[in-house]
Amino acid sequence: VMTSVYGVTFIGARKQIQEKIEEKLEGQGLDVDDIEHEIHSACGYLASVTMDVMGELFQGARQTMNWLATCARLISSEGQPVAWISPIGVPAVQPYRLKKPFTVLTLIQTIVLTNNSDSLPIHRQRQVTAFPPNYVHSLDSSHMLMTALEMDRRGLAFSAVHDSFWTHACDVDEMNEILRETFIDLYDRPLLEELKRSWELRYPTLEFPDIPKRGDLDINEVKKAPYFFQ
Repeated sequence: VMTSVYGVTFIGARKQIQEKIEEKLEGQGLDVDDIEHEIHSACGYLASVTMDVMGELFQGARQTMNWLATCARLISSEGQPVAWISPIGVPAVQPYRLKKPFTVLTLIQTIVLTNNSDSLPIHRQRQVTAFPPNYVHSLDSSHMLMTALEMDRRGLAFSAVHDSFWTHACDVDEMNEILRETFIDLYDRPLLEELKRSWELRYPTLEFPDIPKRGDLDINEVKKAPYFFQ
């Protein structure tokens, strides 16, 4: 469920479910190799049901992901890599290109090298599939840096890895307050509108689809959510 917003596919969902089921079966002393076919079929069914339910429950997130993918497809159709500016002003450009391997023969061995030049054609499929999760990661990193800056402004120690934030035990309550305040500051902004406007300036020949309709979530509710961030 967590990876759904990062564009998990049916195969990816089935693999995640299968890993957990095999782990539990092995814990019960069963030989998973003997029932591999049954496990594979069951996990495929569970993945299908899970994907269908997520599509129903998280319609807004799904619509946003589809919009991001559609825009990425438009950009890549022009032979351009998808690029954007994160909410804190950091430029990002997706590096996915059609790499060209070539072989170098020596007296001792054969070596395969890959050309990673920016002049190579873009990998259109990866530009499209990777953009929704990459954009979400750019929002996560913006939130982390906004939290770090506010912690520093208040003279508090702060360290983080992805979505794990740390400080001294005596300052945890204040950090929890800060990370919620910065989260609200970030997502109160019309992020998709800003993204679309920047693309319209960068790719003036393209006509981007309308932004998905906003839901009615009150973002300030995170202040009262004890398990919003752990």
